[in-house]
Amino acid sequence: MKTNKSFTKRLRVTRTGKVVARVPGQNHFNAKEGRRRQMQRRRNVAVPFVLNKKDKARFLPGGTN
Repeated sequence: MKTNKSFTKRLRVTRTGKVVARVPGQNHFNAKEGRRRQMQRRRNVAVPFVLNKKDKARFLPGGTN
């Protein structure tokens, strides 16, 4: 099964195995946002769901382990 590249580009796996992603809504229309909110959205956040083995193989590169 091929990896879903569009989903894969939004996620990253840390050394400890946590899956993190960027906060959505940061691509445009940021001039009207406050500086504090802009900086909060620059951080990565832990994804609040757990991927089982089948999903890891599908959505993450090298996720067969």
